[in-house]
Amino acid sequence: MPTYDYECKDCGYTFEKFQSMAEDALKTCPQCQKDELRRLVGGGMGVIFKGSGFYVNDAKSKSSTSGGAKKCESSSDGGSCSGCAAANS
Repeated sequence: MPTYDYECKDCGYTFEKFQSMAEDALKTCPQCQKDELRRLVGGGMGVIFKGSGFYVNDAKSKSSTSGGAKKCESSSDGGSCSGCAAANS
């Protein structure tokens, strides 16, 4: 659940409220009791990805750095193919 910032247009009181995204925005200022609140749009927090594999500079496993696809020995040009037993071994 996100934390929303609110500001009263009448008295200038600002505060944060921890609310569900499904809840309606607050309307009444807790300071002056007038219906002059507005929800502020902020940058919020950044998304944090935990674990490996999210960035280009992450360490890769040995299987992904061994040169890519295996060379097909049965291919006439020595390229790789996905259908033969030599490429899948």
